[in-house]
Amino acid sequence: MTAAAAYLSKLNPEQRHAVEYGVGAGRSGPLLVIAGAGSGKTNTLAHRVAHLIVNGADPRRILLMTFSRRAAAEMTRRVERISAQALGDKAGVLTGGLNWAGTFHGIGARLLRDYAEQIGLDPAFTIHDREDSADLMNLVRHELGFSKTESRFPTKGTCLSIYSRCVNTELPLDQVLPDSFPWCATWEAELRQLFAGYVEAKQRQNVLDYDDLLLYWAQMVSDPGIAEDIGNRFDHVLVDEYQDTNRLQSTILLALKPNGTGLTVVGDDAQSIYAFRGATVRNILDYPAQFSPAAQIITLEQNYRSTQPVLAAANGVIGLATERFTKDLWTQRASTDRPLLVNVRDDADQASYIVERVLENREAGTQLKQQAVLFRTSSHSGALEVELTRRNIPFVKFGGLKFLDSAHIKDMLALLRWVENPRDRVAGFRLMQLMSGVGPTSAARVLDHILAATDPIAALREAPAPPRASEDWPNFVDTVQAIKSGRAGWPAELGLARLWYEPHLERNHEDAITRRADLLQLEQIASGYPSRERFLTELTLDPPDATSDQAGVPLLDEDYLNLSTIHSAKGQEWKSVFVLNVVDGCMPSDLGTGQSHEIEEERRLLYVAMTRAKDDLHLMVPQRFYTYGQNTMGDRHVYAARTRFIPNELLNLFHCTAWPIATTMAMRTAAQGPRVDVAARMRGMWR
Repeated sequence: MTAAAAYLSKLNPEQRHAVEYGVGAGRSGPLLVIAGAGSGKTNTLAHRVAHLIVNGADPRRILLMTFSRRAAAEMTRRVERISAQALGDKAGVLTGGLNWAGTFHGIGARLLRDYAEQIGLDPAFTIHDREDSADLMNLVRHELGFSKTESRFPTKGTCLSIYSRCVNTELPLDQVLPDSFPWCATWEAELRQLFAGYVEAKQRQNVLDYDDLLLYWAQMVSDPGIAEDIGNRFDHVLVDEYQDTNRLQSTILLALKPNGTGLTVVGDDAQSIYAFRGATVRNILDYPAQFSPAAQIITLEQNYRSTQPVLAAANGVIGLATERFTKDLWTQRASTDRPLLVNVRDDADQASYIVERVLENREAGTQLKQQAVLFRTSSHSGALEVELTRRNIPFVKFGGLKFLDSAHIKDMLALLRWVENPRDRVAGFRLMQLMSGVGPTSAARVLDHILAATDPIAALREAPAPPRASEDWPNFVDTVQAIKSGRAGWPAELGLARLWYEPHLERNHEDAITRRADLLQLEQIASGYPSRERFLTELTLDPPDATSDQAGVPLLDEDYLNLSTIHSAKGQEWKSVFVLNVVDGCMPSDLGTGQSHEIEEERRLLYVAMTRAKDDLHLMVPQRFYTYGQNTMGDRHVYAARTRFIPNELLNLFHCTAWPIATTMAMRTAAQGPRVDVAARMRGMWR
């Protein structure tokens, strides 16, 4: 085997077909690579780029777009390693010319500076991050008087989200509002005025925001001359994760390569789960029709990650999708262990089951870091996090702050802590400054006043009320004293705290509905503790470290369990995977069941979760599930049904079990009948 061919020898036939397609025959036509989960997508794309370079393509004329700078850097390193097998020392020089590898936004910024004068843009523009953009939006909002409206105008973060959705989906405001932000629909005229002012302010200050990098690029290539000039700079354009692109990015690609010459896109329609960011699965589904009949489709179906039973179950779930590219993943990794559908009574049993299985796996040789617990939204892991902390099991959470470290949870705990110990000035400062008009000075004045009192909570009523918080203050004092009295009992005291806190939650956070779900979950967790003191003590003794989507792991050699939202888990894999709350209302989410395309994205979300598992998969089905709705009346528990995405005809693909296993008493009862026949006694009362 020649050196030139050796670097392709480890590819399977489909991967090799994707790598070699059109190479050596001049510029290739439009290529779509449908890469199933675990099928070696990144490796295939890197080999294709390397194969182009080995066969004489100019690396300076290759445009490679990924969805993160880290992915682009890793792709470039892979290309160099692969090329070195054929080119030796020359590979480093050639791949060093691969300087058009990056994200859509990064490439857009470079091109905008190159063509700035042709589009009337000062090339010295600066770029605002999301926080800067929100602050500028807020400044314009204030100048227009929208911060002083009689009814509450959307916050700066919400306004920026609406603006961004319009830009990235290429949809008009009057369509975006009712579909995605219905609570803001009455402000359409004002939002239109605000966005116009925001754009003018950016132009006056010569700044672009994150979305402008795509918007200006798309507007720039709407000119045929500029589009042709940019398109001619690149012989080959390759795009990774094409299922995650939005309409604006598709518009750009079609303008650069209108007939698809030299265009390769790689992705998996079954893993399109980012509609909330403006991505659309239509881009990858419609690709063949856009370039018909020239488009070539190559499907990668061999999976190198999971066992065959896991793949069979995942194939069954995604096979019921209404529209998809047909593919059935397969693997050479045989096993007799089917994925488990585990029925449990409630959230608490769900957490206990997972902890026991995780520890059993660890004793059997599977490290904690080789295991993961996945969930639909961050709030669903609250009960599990408490159980892990109680059992001293280290974990890292991806996809948002840990439950106990979220700002709104800390606010609630601060109120309880301060009632428990009014001399806790940290809790007191945090608590009082939640109220509008209370700053550090007025909060310190109150805390100083009660410090010397025998009964600080009683002294609160005579404390100097902050003058600008006159409306909130009496309610605050009443709530604190009611909780301190203990008349409501535990955990009802936490309900009193929440009722006081909710108006401040709505004022301080634009995603108040989601955060309120966390508060209800906190109440459910609190019911497992006998008192306020025990609740606070046991949560505080060993608080978990705060980690976020971008945070590193605690220590490179430290073992820890992975907790992650499914969205953050995409692209990852673990030996053992547990998926929480595989029930209707969570999967699909009750917020995502309005339209058929939303249902289909929820189906894909479950598919992504299932295909993260290498060896064993546990889908948890709690029978009694804690609800997160806005209605606070009555029992907050409902009896949940198994997700509609696993109908009866798919049950043969799973091993169905229940936990905990029946006790000796329960088994004896089943065999011998009930010890006390209450039904018979009740009938006898009337005879």
